[in-house]
Amino acid sequence: MATNLESHARMSVAPMMDWTDRHCRYLHRQFSKEALLYTEMVTAPALVRGGALHLLDHSPQEHPVALQLGGSDPEELAQAAKLGEGAGYQEINLNVGCPSDRVQSGTFGAILMKDPGLVAECCVAMREAVAVEVTVKCRIGVDDQDPQETLPTFLERVSAAGINRVIIHARKAWLKGLSPKENREVPPLDYDLVLAMKRQFPALHISINGGFDALQDAEKILAKGLDGVMFGRAAYHQPARILASVDARIFGTKRDTVRAEDVVGAMLPYIEAHLVSGGKLHQVTRHMLGLFAGRPGARAWRRVLSEGATRDGAGTQLVETALQEVELAAASA
Repeated sequence: MATNLESHARMSVAPMMDWTDRHCRYLHRQFSKEALLYTEMVTAPALVRGGALHLLDHSPQEHPVALQLGGSDPEELAQAAKLGEGAGYQEINLNVGCPSDRVQSGTFGAILMKDPGLVAECCVAMREAVAVEVTVKCRIGVDDQDPQETLPTFLERVSAAGINRVIIHARKAWLKGLSPKENREVPPLDYDLVLAMKRQFPALHISINGGFDALQDAEKILAKGLDGVMFGRAAYHQPARILASVDARIFGTKRDTVRAEDVVGAMLPYIEAHLVSGGKLHQVTRHMLGLFAGRPGARAWRRVLSEGATRDGAGTQLVETALQEVELAAASA
């Protein structure tokens, strides 16, 4: 049976630590009304034991949006999921993919690929606690595991636990010897294995993540039978190139391609409200640096914002000045 977010999951933007905060998600939403957005990973202990409920803050304008949780204690994850549901999130996603040492020390993230039984317990507990959908984001395996054996076993366990939607990062994670950055680049991608999993588990909604940097690549793999594609760094660094036409090309809507200039205009009232509430300009504009990537004036845009946004009193006028640089460059190109 189709779920509320299943259609939006045809294209999503990955949870990325220190990047996909609420300001980033609001920016991305100006480009696409359809793509499913994810929070940064929020740890269950931070919410349940630490009471850090501010980590759940978001704007209704970000929807459809999902909360990603990190943890390995079923009861604690269930409580965190309930808090996320109460905050208005439409999906709770369990992180079984992050390879950082900090995450491993908490016994969650990619290391959980070694214990699919525990992941299943966590999923059952979370599903029993909330009415919104619970999903899982995983790797194809870790360390010396054979993904051909590990991944089917893992998917069998989580689907038996009632999980209907899974995002698979199509690389192994090496828990020792590679940094998180290297784990996003060094282990080889195995798209064929993920495609094989869709054939083996046709009832599962499977999205693929890892290495996608162009919409045409997403269109090609969707045509091979996968249910969704998740973009990561490409969507962050070049949001206009990835997201501006996604509603028409991936979701089949009649929405026109969104201009980066128009997105800047749409962000100005949001920025003003953020400043009035005591926020700083750079907290928003740091996510906007790649808006004009590949276009005349892109360097000047980045320079004006990078140099000025952290200064005392910096406001929307600086953003308008940066945009003028782009417009001047375009006029003289």
